[in-house]
Amino acid sequence: MAVSRLTPAALSLKQFLQRRKVLGIYRNMLRTIRQVPEEGDRKYLRDWAREEFKRNRNATDQDAVRMMLTQASNHLEELRKALALAGS
Repeated sequence: MAVSRLTPAALSLKQFLQRRKVLGIYRNMLRTIRQVPEEGDRKYLRDWAREEFKRNRNATDQDAVRMMLTQASNHLEELRKALALAGS
């Protein structure tokens, strides 16, 4: 019988890839927020993003995480559009 060297806490491939997506969206969100011209708005958005991701950090249901990823992507796209309109 083969013995697995992975610890019980090791992520499956699906979980690893999903975690990578989540972290990527989080990083992109924070990078985009840096472009907001008003300091007060930047702080509000940064705190909001951190709180949302922190609040959902222990979510394990694949469907729920997928839904949250979609919502985060939509929020990121809306923020980018708003910044593009403000810059025009």
